[in-house]
Amino acid sequence: MQRAFDRARQLLEETRGDKKTRKTEKFPSIERTLPSLGSPVSIPWTQNISSYLGSNNPLAGPVDPATESVWLFDNTAYRPIHPYPHRLQPWQADFHAAFFKKGTGKDVSTAVADIADKVGLKEGSGEERERGERTIAERLQPFVDVVAPARWVEVKLPGGKVQRLGPGGRSATSQQIVSFEVEHANGATVETDALKEELTPHGPMTTTFAEPEGWMVISDIDDTVKVTLTPSPTGILRTTFLLEPTPIASMPALYNHIQSLLNPTWFYLSASPYNLYPFLRTFLHAHYPTGTILLRDASWMDLSGFLMSLTQGTEAYKRDRMVKVHSWLPKRKVLCVGDSTQSDPEAYGDIYRMYNGWVKKILIRKVTDVAEMDVAEKNSPERFEKAFKDVPRDVWQIFEDPNELYAAVDALKGA
Repeated sequence: MQRAFDRARQLLEETRGDKKTRKTEKFPSIERTLPSLGSPVSIPWTQNISSYLGSNNPLAGPVDPATESVWLFDNTAYRPIHPYPHRLQPWQADFHAAFFKKGTGKDVSTAVADIADKVGLKEGSGEERERGERTIAERLQPFVDVVAPARWVEVKLPGGKVQRLGPGGRSATSQQIVSFEVEHANGATVETDALKEELTPHGPMTTTFAEPEGWMVISDIDDTVKVTLTPSPTGILRTTFLLEPTPIASMPALYNHIQSLLNPTWFYLSASPYNLYPFLRTFLHAHYPTGTILLRDASWMDLSGFLMSLTQGTEAYKRDRMVKVHSWLPKRKVLCVGDSTQSDPEAYGDIYRMYNGWVKKILIRKVTDVAEMDVAEKNSPERFEKAFKDVPRDVWQIFEDPNELYAAVDALKGA
């Protein structure tokens, strides 16, 4: 039911641009041919029903180390804005966890073979096919692991405080605001792990502390900092499940320059489902400044849902996430970076108009190297003018080569 609700919401939030792209690039026809990966929930019916109660679930229980695991997501701590500014508020952060059953994913050999065929791995090509299928199977695993709703986990915060996270709701994720008892400096990072460390296969979460004022970067991921080929269904499958994740040329150097110049807090925003968190976190840590990754809460156990998440309702989703970030850090100066493949221009334009003066600069990468993309329409001056209506012309900039941006970034230093 939760999966059906998530799909219905995305469909309602789908824009005309989304519909045209999906139709032109034949997303629906590709999605219909993708295999189902099984049922996302496999728990006793009492816990299944009670999971609709979310954090108020009286039947929820602790994670079982023998059969279950937990993902802890990196976050950013902030100080709530007090009406009397002389009163310094304690740090707090949005803690996000996801709960899974161990070793419950179905046999993925059929799905692996199907993806291998779609991304161009030829049958009978020997070692190359075998190596490719191993990579696909490994990256597919988070999509087939059964989620574990109605579970909670205890973690140890800096300073020794034990905090319960959860229980998770229907999507087996939990989100809650947690306060810190220990003081930390702006930009400091700390790690938090489960009391039973064997529960967290991807290790502890990292919290970055951000004072109310300073700079902040909100960056898209797909085709902004990572090659994803979002206008192409087979391109998405190839870059997600087969190819080594590749940064956009010259973007790591630009982001490192921004880091050294502005010392901002970083948020990486993607319409991908949270199943891709370990994959994206590893990639970002290897190439870009550390930051909080914001993903959809849905756990798709079918690949059609995954493609839909990247191509339906992305403007509304990204706008919603940025509204939340604004509630945490409304006094920060914001640099938004995105690209022309999805709805980044429209979403950033929306946020500029919603919060006058919050966004100081918008940089949009003009994508020209995706064969399936309608370059003329996606990169048309008319599109950008419409998206940035009432946004001053010196606030937004379109670029093809990140090396074009150093003067514009340097100018932000004194802003």
